[in-house]
Amino acid sequence: MDIRTTKLELLKTILETENTDFIQRVADFVKKEKVDFWDELSISEQSEIKQGVEELDKGKRVSFESFLKKIS
Repeated sequence: MDIRTTKLELLKTILETENTDFIQRVADFVKKEKVDFWDELSISEQSEIKQGVEELDKGKRVSFESFLKKIS
């Protein structure tokens, strides 16, 4: 069975069931399996983002044009 067929069979099973426990277990499993992009970032990337958010919270902003000039 190919992946598309498997997905369709799973979807059909989920749609046809009225078992709320089963639905909740599937939802919990899917949520657990999702990868959070934050965890995929390096420590230095996370640090840079946190620093940027802190600067924005303090009102420190630059125009988009200034940013483009800085990176080009």
